Amino acid sequence: MFMGTTYNSIDDKNRMIVPSKLRAELGARCVLTKGLDKCLYIYTTENWARQMEKIEKLPESDPKVRAFIRHFCANACECEFDKQGRIVIPQELKSYAAIEKELVTMGAMSKIEVWSKDVWENPANNSKMETEDFANALTEYNF
Repeated sequence: MFMGTTYNSIDDKNRMIVPSKLRAELGARCVLTKGLDKCLYIYTTENWARQMEKIEKLPESDPKVRAFIRHFCANACECEFDKQGRIVIPQELKSYAAIEKELVTMGAMSKIEVWSKDVWENPANNSKMETEDFANALTEYNF
């Protein structure tokens, strides 16, 4: 399970160092794709396969499902780490996540999320909640 937050950056060749504590759990290869909320997701190849199994069960007759498949799969790429533990973020993914230089990389259970630091820290970012909001939202799930 991935957890923890690291502040890092990309270089001028669009390479990011995946923090060693997260990289150790990823193995030799990983899958990078568009996430939700304008961030990127990094999956182990095993967790990616599990996601694909779930997606295959969705009804492709639904236009929302087809749009989600395109969002999630069309720009996904398998990545290998170089000797310094870096992966390349393709330009399309970099643009989608509004990544300029500074990143916030965080473990999010079965995946890693990569955020532009500017997007993550923007007060308009609806991806963060206050503690009371969490408590209220989770009661809907009997948590």
